[in-house]
Amino acid sequence: MLAGPHFDARRRGLAAQAFFLGALAFLAYAVARIGLANMRARHIPVDFSFWNEPAGFDIDQHLVAYSAASTYGRAFLVGLLNTLLVSALGVVLASLLGFAIGAARLSANILVGGLAALYVEAMRNVPLLLQLLFWYNIVLEGLPRPPQSWALAGHIYLSNRGLFLPTPIFAPAAILVIVACIAGLGIAVLAWAKGQPLLAALAAIALPVAAYFVGGEPIGFAAPVFKGFNFVGGTRLLPEFVALLLGLSLYTAAFIAEIVRAGIQGVPKGQGEAAAALGLRRRQARKYVIVPQAMRLIVPPLTSQYLNLFKNSSLAVLIGYPDLMQVFAGTVLNQTGAAVPVIFTTMAVYLAVSLATSLAMNLYDRRVGKGGA
Repeated sequence: MLAGPHFDARRRGLAAQAFFLGALAFLAYAVARIGLANMRARHIPVDFSFWNEPAGFDIDQHLVAYSAASTYGRAFLVGLLNTLLVSALGVVLASLLGFAIGAARLSANILVGGLAALYVEAMRNVPLLLQLLFWYNIVLEGLPRPPQSWALAGHIYLSNRGLFLPTPIFAPAAILVIVACIAGLGIAVLAWAKGQPLLAALAAIALPVAAYFVGGEPIGFAAPVFKGFNFVGGTRLLPEFVALLLGLSLYTAAFIAEIVRAGIQGVPKGQGEAAAALGLRRRQARKYVIVPQAMRLIVPPLTSQYLNLFKNSSLAVLIGYPDLMQVFAGTVLNQTGAAVPVIFTTMAVYLAVSLATSLAMNLYDRRVGKGGA
């Protein structure tokens, strides 16, 4: 029988893998070196020397201070925050709507179940791009002009220029209200877990209200006022932002609804029968037996939908919303010509946020799995 390192299958496998990785690294190095040389010969920027140069363009929506005199790096930050804002709100709205529609699909009421099924089939089978164009070009563009804006409750105005909201103004005593909100929410969660919904509602509402009046009403609002041809003051939500948020939320909610329906139906019927045999009511069985087990089936595909929503937000460039793609991979790239650093940075951002979201959902999935085991 032959023996020795030359006939060791494991070592031969490791040697082959090392050779393959070395060849792949050399190929990548050669391609990168040739590509960089060609770009330098054509005077195409390959570094981040543009980062601190003045951008020279405005951005309609910015969560941090920004002007045309700000740097390209600041423009990148504005685009990133706009992307994270619409993605985070989209995840919340899509989750709430998706779980509600998923539960409605299981309703014994034929009308409720039928309407939920119609919504799911209609939304899932129409491309997201067409839905965004529908909301932006047909619904929002059909709204009245600012002089004829729809006045909603609390000095809220809706027109084809966007949704105008009162801007909150915080006094130093507002920290008391914030602490009261956090404390009230914590007490409400504990009370709800112990089966005391009345105490939970009282804690969540009474503590912040009491802190608000004790602090001398430290939170005020600056309402938008119509002057000239548009509203002045307040907070403006762009029509592009509203269209993108509606499109992403409604589209993703249809997929989440099917995931919820499948997860609940995936729990064996015997679990519900066993809960009834123990004396649990139908609502209690659903809360303490069915839903915890269903969540183990729901969370993994739900993670994919959250990632899809974040990546689909890049379609904002087609309706003019100033997200990361439109601001950084669009305007900044066109002005600087730095294709390599701009595109690689944009790809790295989407990769990093997606991996962080996956990590968070995987940790939650492990917790759900242990809790339901």
